[in-house]
Amino acid sequence: MGRAHDHLVSVVSAALNTKMGEARPIGLMVGYADDDEKTAEVTRGGYYHTGDVGIRDADGYITYVGRADDVFKASGYRISPFELESVLIEHPAVAEAAVVPSPDPLRGYVPKAYVITALGHELGEATAADIFSFMREKVSGHKLVRRIEFGDLPKTISGKIRRVELRGHEVGRPDEGRLNDNEYLESDLKA
Repeated sequence: MGRAHDHLVSVVSAALNTKMGEARPIGLMVGYADDDEKTAEVTRGGYYHTGDVGIRDADGYITYVGRADDVFKASGYRISPFELESVLIEHPAVAEAAVVPSPDPLRGYVPKAYVITALGHELGEATAADIFSFMREKVSGHKLVRRIEFGDLPKTISGKIRRVELRGHEVGRPDEGRLNDNEYLESDLKA
């Protein structure tokens, strides 16, 4: 994202907030139409609470992590779906991906990727194994995608991925085994 002006953006507990007041950014909404309660919730304390999560480094640069409602914990570590998706789409077999938390009896949650394959790549065990291997080279062990499911991604009319629907698929999953024939587990395909 770059460096932010301290007087306009704050990073508090990784939440990105925009300062309101005299130096209010152009284009920042005044409030939600007919919803004073929601307006009060997101504009509390003199800041507009964006719902975005970021990290500010020692030089003042902010790196976008994801939406507050998408970030989750796995084995006690904070996981950013955005970060994992960015790595996944570097793989030549991945056209599009969405990562959500998937319940796990040992870790609480593990990252699960829903993947649309690129043209010329087949759905199946070999492609899943290759993606798992690729991820092991690119991310820390605690961030590894542990499950991959091939298929379509539900989207809104504007083309945004409906993560809430994908998270809903994971509710009530069995403690062991695959959820369906299109899902592959990293533990079954380790090289």
